[in-house]
Amino acid sequence: MLIALLVVIVGIVIFGPQLWTRRVFAQYDGPRPDYPGTGGELARHLLDRLDMKHIKVETTEKGDHYDPDTKTVRLSHNHFGGKSLTAVTVAAHEVGHAMQDHMGYQPLGERTRLVRLAHGAEKLGAVVMMGIPVATALTRTPVAGVLVLVAGMATMGIATLVHLITLPVEWDASFRRALPVLKQGNYLPPADMQGARRILIAAALTYVAASLASLLNLWRWIAFLRR
Repeated sequence: MLIALLVVIVGIVIFGPQLWTRRVFAQYDGPRPDYPGTGGELARHLLDRLDMKHIKVETTEKGDHYDPDTKTVRLSHNHFGGKSLTAVTVAAHEVGHAMQDHMGYQPLGERTRLVRLAHGAEKLGAVVMMGIPVATALTRTPVAGVLVLVAGMATMGIATLVHLITLPVEWDASFRRALPVLKQGNYLPPADMQGARRILIAAALTYVAASLASLLNLWRWIAFLRR
């Protein structure tokens, strides 16, 4: 009974933010004919207005994000072509990252480097941990296996740390840049501002969910290797 309760609690903690984020996005994803433009059109308008005409706006299959290397705001098809509160708010959030880049916001550059490190570390960690049985067999001592295990856990743990570090960057893009721009420019009716805040909080929680998912992945490896 206790184990079942623990599993439920862990499931809520790990998957709760993801489910809540999807629910919030879906709640405000309904068509809004009263809006003057789509998410992609708002992104283009804001970039032009803020003297960032060199930054491109494109659709993507890999999720909404800003690419500082190519200076591109990328939006999912629904958000690029959608005329909904979710679409325009997410577009403003990604423009917030473009504003960070344009103004030389140092944490964004650090986050970009850390994200690359996280992707590489997670892949390296999986390879290293798969090498534990080989190392143990070749050296005929469990010490080698323990060392490889520690190395693998450390590299995979970087991904969890990185996702947590990116939270302040996301919060800044949402609440110090995107939300003030939407409010000051009267791009949203006052009645929609609370919904926009909920969407921006949900966008930040995607990184909490990613961090927790990384922890779950690490725990799975530990459980697998203990068998």
